[in-house]
Parts: sequence; structure tokens; C-alpha cells
Amino acid sequence: MAHAVVVGAGIGGLTAALALAHKGWEVTVLERAASIEPVGAGLAVAPNALRALDVIGAGDEVRKLSAIQGRGGIRLPDGRWLARTTAEDAAARYGDPIVLLTRAALVGILAGRLPQGALRVNSRVESVDPATGRVAVRGTAETIEADLVVAADGIRSRTRSALFPGHPEPVYAGVTSWRAIVPPAGETGASETVFASETVLASETWGRGLIFGVMPLAGGQVYCYATAAVPPGLRAADERDELLRLFGRWHDPIPALLDAADPAAVLRHDIHSLDTPLPAFHAGRVALLGDAAHPMTPNLGQGACQAMEDAVVLADRVSPGDPATGLAVYSRERLARTTPIVRRSRSIGRLTRWRNPLAVALRDGAMRAVGRLGPDVASRQGDRVFAWSPRS
Repeated sequence: MAHAVVVGAGIGGLTAALALAHKGWEVTVLERAASIEPVGAGLAVAPNALRALDVIGAGDEVRKLSAIQGRGGIRLPDGRWLARTTAEDAAARYGDPIVLLTRAALVGILAGRLPQGALRVNSRVESVDPATGRVAVRGTAETIEADLVVAADGIRSRTRSALFPGHPEPVYAGVTSWRAIVPPAGETGASETVFASETVLASETWGRGLIFGVMPLAGGQVYCYATAAVPPGLRAADERDELLRLFGRWHDPIPALLDAADPAAVLRHDIHSLDTPLPAFHAGRVALLGDAAHPMTPNLGQGACQAMEDAVVLADRVSPGDPATGLAVYSRERLARTTPIVRRSRSIGRLTRWRNPLAVALRDGAMRAVGRLGPDVASRQGDRVFAWSPRS
């Protein structure tokens, strides 16, 4: 049986392992951490990613966690709407909803489907030989022989740097980000006013160099995220206090949600993007996948989604008997697919950084004009991303 080694047990790596196992590969997943408890808060699984998950039989389990219903859209800090749509409109157009769930929930779904013994934690990869497929594990004399190596080792991928030395690294995208999950009203530390003041609607609020997103999750939780155009590397002693300083006077329910958030659970990370596409997503027997191949800003919500697409396309195109031909096809297809998505997401990110009052007014006016044309016009903007299917 052909053997595939997957480096990294994130969402892309786990999906790749499952997709390859479905195709008859023996898989080994090497994760450097002591466990696969994910660092992160929430993520969006868009219709294109749900179709990818269908390939490995996990799509319906994720669909059950959908909590977004009714109207939503883009707002101003005072609460006025710039553009509105509904979850039902999007689902009708693309055949599926956008499912917001915790990263932990998705990782749990994927990890629970791995073949017994496939996952090895505390296994940091020292090197990968693209010519032979040999994988060296740090701190041991072990060398694992693989017919295929899938490098899903993240935005700072050591494998990418080794395969393409001298290629520009991901660069700071000009914004820092915060993420937090607010517990249901009535639970310890959660304010009763969060849900009493108004129903929590899926929305993203745009200010001057600032963004705040509010997304309902299953079980009454709310996923909050924010970005600010600031220099890289800044940190606050209390990140929740920093969010209250920036967003505490914005429309309801943002202040109440921040009041209810656990200060210790607020995550902050600077955002980076690979602005110069790689020449290929493979070399020898090694395939790059997800953030290792195409790090992008979160403005389209497609980082994890594209990793899941990568995974199922890779498993479909690469055959044990002739991995080289399949890897070339995978590389060509995924470069063509992901490069415009990375660029579009980066372009939207630049709009969120605008601070000049005139520029912001023009930006908001343009979004309001599009919104007035109806939800169908707004939905069409996502066609090239969300209408993807595994064989498209």
C-alpha cells in the first residue's frame, strides 16, 4: 500500500489525511504539538468547503452546526446598515449555508475520523527530502519513507522555505486581529443583556481602519472578531480592555458582548499574506497545502476553506502509481484557483485599513449603493468562490 506522510494536524492536514485514506493510501500524520487541541476561536465553512467535506463524508455533520439564520450584512459603527442579505438567500443560491463553528469542533470532527494509529503527536519534522520522500523526525534517528509527503505545516512552513529558498515570505497585511468566543447569556461571566437587548445578527461593522464581526454559533455562543490598522507587533496588557477602548461605543450588541468576553480567552495575532505566489505547490514527492502554500488574509473567510479544497483535489489527482504526474496537475489547478482568491482577499483587507474620512465615505457609499441593488447583486460577488465543486 502506498504511504503518505502529512506534516501538520491542522484542518488542511487532517482533511488531506482523510481524503487520501479514502483513496486507499496508508497515512501518517505528524504533529509537533503534544495534542491537537486547536489554537483559535471560530471559523467559517463556506459552501465550497462543505462540498470538499462531503468527499470525506463529514459535510452533513458540519451542516448540523449551522446557527446563522435570518438577516445580516455590513453595518456602520452607529448601527445603520450598509448592505443586507439573509442566510437563506445565500443558501438558496449556492445550495448550502455558510456554517460558523468553533475551530475545536471542526478539528474534533476530522480527527475522530482518522484511521487508528494514524496520528502521531510530539513529532516535529526536521527535514523532508523531495526526491526520495524521506521524512526525518527531530530528536530521533527515525526516517519515515513516504511515496507522498503533504506539507500542511502552516504560514511559517519550514517545508515551503526548504523547497523554495529565496522566495519572499508572507508579509504583514497592515492589520492586527482579535478573536473571542462569548459564552451563552446566563453562563458564568456572560451578560444577560447580550441577547435581551436585541437578537444577535450575523454582521460585520466597518469603521475608520477598524472592523468588528459578530457571528452566532451553535449552543448560544457568539464568535466575535475584530481588526485594526496598526503597526505590527503591538500588544496590550489586557486585550479585552483594548477592544473596549476601540469598540466600546459602537452599536449594540458589541459593547455587551465585549463585557461578557473572558479577558483570558481573547486572542490577538497580526495578519500576514503571501503576496508573491509560489511558482508551484509541489516539488518532487512533496505537496504544499493550505497556509503552507497560499497564506491569505481572512477577509473572504477562505483560509481554512481553501485548505480543505486543496486536500480533496490533491487526493483525487495524485495516484500511488504515478505521483509525479498527479502532483503537477494538483499544483497547476490549485495555483490557478487560489491566486485570485488571495489577491481579492488582500484587496478587501486594504479597504478595511482606510482612515481618511473622504475615502471612507466613498467606500461606504459604494457598499450602500450595491446593497440597494438587492441581495442577489451582493450574493453574486461570491459566485467564483462559493460555487466551486470538487470536480470543477
